[in-house]
Amino acid sequence: MLHDNGAGAEAACRIFIAGDSTSVAREMSRAPMTGWGQVLPLFFDRRIEVVNCARAGASSRTFSERGRLDWILRNIRPGDYMLISFGINDAKPEKWLRTEAFGDFRTYLRHFVDGARSRNAHPVLVSTHERNTHDAHGNLSREHVEYAMAMSDVAVETSTPYIDLYHQSLSWWSELGDEGTRSFFIHLGPGEHPNYPEGFDDPGHLVPAGAIACARFVAYSLVAQQIIPANWTVDLDRQDFPPSAVTWLDDEAHAALTHSRTSGAGAEL
Repeated sequence: MLHDNGAGAEAACRIFIAGDSTSVAREMSRAPMTGWGQVLPLFFDRRIEVVNCARAGASSRTFSERGRLDWILRNIRPGDYMLISFGINDAKPEKWLRTEAFGDFRTYLRHFVDGARSRNAHPVLVSTHERNTHDAHGNLSREHVEYAMAMSDVAVETSTPYIDLYHQSLSWWSELGDEGTRSFFIHLGPGEHPNYPEGFDDPGHLVPAGAIACARFVAYSLVAQQIIPANWTVDLDRQDFPPSAVTWLDDEAHAALTHSRTSGAGAEL
């Protein structure tokens, strides 16, 4: 079953997301942690089905090697879209996970782009957002800038649309400062949320406010760059989404969906 947003078989078009924990749809036990792909359907009408295949912990390497790209390519149809967003795990030191920004990262991105086009679908590259990593002086570090630059290069070389969420997030986090940016990420004190009774501080993963901001930018960019028709989107300027607009799957359903969307070992990255 593909449907993520209720559009189902009647969807005029489908948008597949190939990505990592920044875009993944989170399970209930992880709330309020939220990926931008989880809330992307808020900005599309019911003719459009968002099929979120992102996997927490995946790099472009493991997503490809573990059969998740193959699953998308088996299911994607001519005229569908594939949003491709990696970088945060590609930058990690583990050899089985890591790719070099100006080396095999670019090679793997081309696999996604070429795979989509081989199915007459439309690839779109989306750079990852930056972490909330302000230093003691309030300066924001650029931990993933090389991966955004490498993705931009691939976009130019392959004539693929590119959504620069990375530099947009740098602009937001710099303007907001450390305290302002904290409200977009997981920063919970003890007893503040039942899922994290001892508190949890995570400058890399978003809460609903941050996810909605990033998803809005992605949807807006798809229209602004004329990648999709403007009449596919809704509520791009809406600022008052109620808490009930963001939902999380129960853990069992989430695990089953995650494990089904692979042509390899479902429990693996």
